[in-house]
Amino acid sequence: MSRVSARSAPAQRALPVLVVLVLAVLLGGCSGGYTPSGPFRPLPEGVPPEVGPPSDAAPAPAPGNPADPESGQQAGDPSVVASKLAVPTGLAVLPDGSAIVAERDTGRLLHVFPDRAPARVLMTVGGLDTTGDGGLLGLAISPTYAQDGLVYAYLSTATDNRVVRFPIGGKPNPVLTGIPHGAQHNGGGLVFAPDGTLFVGTGDTGNPALARDPKSLAGKVLHIDVFGHALSAGGPVYSRGLSDVTALCQSGDDRLYATDAVPGGPDELDRVSKGGDYGWPTVSSTSIAPITTLPDAEGGLAGCAVDGRTVFLGTLNGKRIDVLPLKADGTAGKMTDVLADRYGRLRTVVLDSDGALWITTSNRDGFGTPTADDDRVLRIVPPTSSGNSPL
Repeated sequence: MSRVSARSAPAQRALPVLVVLVLAVLLGGCSGGYTPSGPFRPLPEGVPPEVGPPSDAAPAPAPGNPADPESGQQAGDPSVVASKLAVPTGLAVLPDGSAIVAERDTGRLLHVFPDRAPARVLMTVGGLDTTGDGGLLGLAISPTYAQDGLVYAYLSTATDNRVVRFPIGGKPNPVLTGIPHGAQHNGGGLVFAPDGTLFVGTGDTGNPALARDPKSLAGKVLHIDVFGHALSAGGPVYSRGLSDVTALCQSGDDRLYATDAVPGGPDELDRVSKGGDYGWPTVSSTSIAPITTLPDAEGGLAGCAVDGRTVFLGTLNGKRIDVLPLKADGTAGKMTDVLADRYGRLRTVVLDSDGALWITTSNRDGFGTPTADDDRVLRIVPPTSSGNSPL
């Protein structure tokens, strides 16, 4: 039985009033003044870091290429907080309200500010293999960042995909290595659970059989502690049967969601559970159906963020943010979309403590049509409590 035919369309219902308000502001967009609300650790001096030795297949990229982001600040659009980047993929919001953004191909980490001040290059991660869809992918900050200043990243090397951690300006140290690496479907989802453990989303590397192999780390959601240790005796595999877990997001009630980019579609949003089988490449009687699906032309799921019972999905092919309200039982309500065809291919989606959405574009990934300002980082501000936007 095919994965598609075994799954039904989600139930429909009206959007809650809160989501309607958010949509109205998303279509407008603005940003206000920036006041740090927590610590940022300054860039230490030292030798640029490397992840394994560079090779012909994975040379260490030079910083400063492409254009210096300071020269690319957007003057006209108040929702654009940084521009002229190269495929910004990883994004993590810091305690002070600013963000670290990772470029997939160059390995650069940039400090981006909500008040649209010029972005600053913090460091460059070398030794990446950027062939296919590999490179510097997911990004997350330590749950104890204020104390340890550690950043976690999911990246591709010449030999594997891996999770590493490092202080800004320091050398990345391996946390979990040996995740299969291929020319495509390298995953990259990374999110910390409220208990401080780490979920990792991987891809099948173009070999669907690996997604069903319980001994392989490919095509899975993994669950580890901050040192890379498995949290169960059976190993780090938390769930299986996934094609390419491009993003993970977790709600305040500990519900974990994954975007699964399926070749040829439809792409899926799944609620991830321990021991779950999500039916790739074939559905079985025990496979868990997705919350919702998107056809390939509208999908290219690459980012997710969740606020209460509302999930925001970044789509590359759809060139929009899909907004999905969830019912109390976890099933899907009526999906709507915002920002359609306004900024091109949209990838990473992250919520900050103010409820604003940080979004990256992906128009320089070889599939988009970039403008002179691409790629960009957006920050979409929600309404004020009085119902008026500060735009």
